[in-house]
Amino acid sequence: MNETNQILNIMFKDYPDIVGVKDLQQMLDIKRTKAYELLRSGIIKSIKIGKDYKISKFNIIAFVLNEEQV
Repeated sequence: MNETNQILNIMFKDYPDIVGVKDLQQMLDIKRTKAYELLRSGIIKSIKIGKDYKISKFNIIAFVLNEEQV
């Protein structure tokens, strides 16, 4: 198992692969305003479907580790 897979299996293991803003807030221990700022600016890549943001857990981990997101 490569290092990326090991990290994915450890970090945020209790969260699904795709999360919403509330989960993002909990994962990073940030307020709602900061979560939306990170998403709207593209600092954390996401997809917006209607009014909802869908965020890949991989992109959150990449943000935390300061690596390139997909």
